[in-house]
Amino acid sequence: MRKKWWKILCILLLLYVVIMGFVGPVPRLAIVNETVRNTYFHVALWLAMTTLLLASMLFSLKYLRDGKPQSDDIASELARSGLFYGILGCLTGSVWANFTWGDPWPNDPKLNGAAVGILMYLAYFLLRGSFDDEQRRARIASVYNIFAFAVFVPLIYILPRLTDSLHPGSGGNSTFASFDLDSQLRMVFYPAVIGWILLGLWLAELRVRLKIIQRAQQDRLLNAPR
Repeated sequence: MRKKWWKILCILLLLYVVIMGFVGPVPRLAIVNETVRNTYFHVALWLAMTTLLLASMLFSLKYLRDGKPQSDDIASELARSGLFYGILGCLTGSVWANFTWGDPWPNDPKLNGAAVGILMYLAYFLLRGSFDDEQRRARIASVYNIFAFAVFVPLIYILPRLTDSLHPGSGGNSTFASFDLDSQLRMVFYPAVIGWILLGLWLAELRVRLKIIQRAQQDRLLNAPR
């Protein structure tokens, strides 16, 4: 039970977020209206995605230092969870954009940067699949992962703030905190971020355990007497 407490917390937090996200009270805002509920999903998913990709990059650094296959496994599966969240973030963002801006994908620097970022991480997994040698794959993928995150952060969080963007906090627009992330939203938004991060870690853990089992089975087959 001591090892499962965070999984129970994850389930409880996301149940709370889903319920409050659909039926809980939200501030009445012009243009945004009820779509502000997407803050618990779209915005929270992107923050969780960034956290998972940061952790993935750190484990890639760890692999380059210790050379342990498990470090690379953790890095790749955290990146996989982050990529999954990125795709969900784009989908929820497109729904939100369609209601508020009248276009599911307007010509916006943050949206375009997000698309480039997702393509970079898709390329990361294509790169991993192009090598048969595990050590070589892990080394090259780790280096790529580090540089991918270093490029991803400016694409998503820095460049849109320097140009005209429809997103809050960009191009002179007010941030969420300044006009609509009030106490009502904060009570659900922060648990949502924590819940999505925990779910991403949970998914990554399951995938890492599966890889460990598969590697053990391969070693058993190789060492079996013939």
